[in-house]
Amino acid sequence: MKTTIKELLSDYKKLIHHDITIQGWARAFRSNRFIALNDGSTIENLQIVVDFENIPEDILKNISVASSLKITGELVESQGAGQSIEIIAKKVEILGDNFTEERDKTILQPKRHTLEILREQAHLRMRTNLFSSVFRVRHAVSFAIHQFFNQNQFFYINTPIITGADAEGAGEMFGVTNFDLNNIPKNDDGEINYDEDFFGKKTNLTVSGQLSVETAMMGLGRVYTFGPTFRAENSNTTRHLAEFWMVEPEVAFNNLEANIDLAEDFLKYIITYVLENCKEDLKSLDERFAAEQKAKPEKDRAKEGLIEKLENVISKRFKRVSYTEAIDILMNSKENKKGKFKFPITEWGADLQSEHERFLVEKHFESPVVLFDYPKDIKAFYMRLNEDGKTVAAMDVLFPGIGEIIGGSQREERYQVLKDKMEIMGVDEEELWWYMDTRKFGSVPHAGFGLGLERLVLFVTGMSNIRDVIPFPRTPKNAEF
Repeated sequence: MKTTIKELLSDYKKLIHHDITIQGWARAFRSNRFIALNDGSTIENLQIVVDFENIPEDILKNISVASSLKITGELVESQGAGQSIEIIAKKVEILGDNFTEERDKTILQPKRHTLEILREQAHLRMRTNLFSSVFRVRHAVSFAIHQFFNQNQFFYINTPIITGADAEGAGEMFGVTNFDLNNIPKNDDGEINYDEDFFGKKTNLTVSGQLSVETAMMGLGRVYTFGPTFRAENSNTTRHLAEFWMVEPEVAFNNLEANIDLAEDFLKYIITYVLENCKEDLKSLDERFAAEQKAKPEKDRAKEGLIEKLENVISKRFKRVSYTEAIDILMNSKENKKGKFKFPITEWGADLQSEHERFLVEKHFESPVVLFDYPKDIKAFYMRLNEDGKTVAAMDVLFPGIGEIIGGSQREERYQVLKDKMEIMGVDEEELWWYMDTRKFGSVPHAGFGLGLERLVLFVTGMSNIRDVIPFPRTPKNAEF
């Protein structure tokens, strides 16, 4: 393994006055003498000082922004401001041709670009400071997720991406087929004959791995799945993607309260890990977040900086509030009474929208909030029916600036109650016969939740559009790259 810039900056004293070799991309080339080199390992650049006596002129004239370079030279303590060390270059090799005229038509030209332009060139945007920081943080979040579960004796289960089950019951799924779309076989009644398709039945891309991972939970106790999920929802908002990553743990013998405890511990662990291990990237993202807030009208500005917001989340115990109490707060709020909500709250049983969730978190409680015990009619069939017969043991974790970041529940472990709910809600019992079997043979109380990875990355990076925290966003009319 060759030395990275991150390694050099963190432990350079033993290498001072030694010759080393470093590789990366030129972020800047000043006065035909100073190269700012970056290799992606950190947001920090390494200054290269060109020794004119050793570097041929024909090499120097071909170096420009975005050139990929291999540099050998002496590592010395820097005499200038802004960096602790630099390399006096003795040899410079250009590794990749730089088509300057074509480069200048891209986001690689040395000037500021809008996020919209950067999205149009998603294959190049990770070369910018902003997006390299975002995706290093995304990596840290993903690593912390696996580390948290491993330390707490969970087993990682890979659940199917192609499925015949609709876990949410929403019907907004992408179909999977091997049919010739110009010659789809049909039955005598004109319906598509899925018996002739590859899997012999109608199949889709999954919207959730939950139902499948529950089967593993029944044998392994503590399990989680972490993978891509898909939703064919024709929505072009800043909070929706057609392809996104979900983290879904399931725990045998857990009730709703234990599930809420797990969710809070889980989120605080991840945010703490990012604060401790992504300091330079967070510092840069914090500065960007502050500049973005200044550009907003004063009434819309965040009350705290990005790092301050993250520190406040891990320092506070999440406020736990029943759905019924939340509805009472919302119905009696000035915002509701003065018609400031786009979706007014008029009665118990309303499905809460993002504006209601953010009001509770940002204005009323000024703290992350866990709502629980939702009306059964607005939640999925697998959530455990409470003794009142009106509500289910569901829970949502709400964060500032985001709204819902985790949704979960205690699951309905009672065979007959689950069977009755499926019939009332029109869920095909025959299609989910295997799921029903888990309630026949040693069923246990259990609970779990789902975390949308991109929503958490959105929160910890301070970005405002979910398309900017996934490498290649999939949205309506957009499957580029």
